[in-house]
Amino acid sequence: MDVVVPVDVPLVGDARLKNWAKVVTAVDPNGSDGWAYDGEFIAAGGIQDVVAPSVLLVYGEKGSRDNPRAEAHVYLVNSDATLSLHATASGRAWARTLRDPVIDLLERDRPFTPDRPWDEALLGYSDEALREELQRRAKRDD
Repeated sequence: MDVVVPVDVPLVGDARLKNWAKVVTAVDPNGSDGWAYDGEFIAAGGIQDVVAPSVLLVYGEKGSRDNPRAEAHVYLVNSDATLSLHATASGRAWARTLRDPVIDLLERDRPFTPDRPWDEALLGYSDEALREELQRRAKRDD
């Protein structure tokens, strides 16, 4: 069950330069820029209500206006309203560098969906009972 928690979203980089935060819900596995990350933008540098667990991407720039340097952090929002830092990247390749770790985080909590539909009631049967049923069906199909 998802819970909404108040999270102190960090501000990465210099507040005078570009910065943003996004609750990431999907990633284009072929994307290599910031547009590869789908989700809802939220304000950085303060308390925001966020669903837990979720993946939070925070981006900011350091340096001068003429020569900014990108920096990004990936957090997991925990149900106790804390953030766990999972990855960081800086420079022009930040989006590609973080893509695979973000995909891994998003897939970690997704339920297993088999190729064929099955009923959770099967979990109540012993391995031996399931084997016998499969053998019975195989004989029937011959």
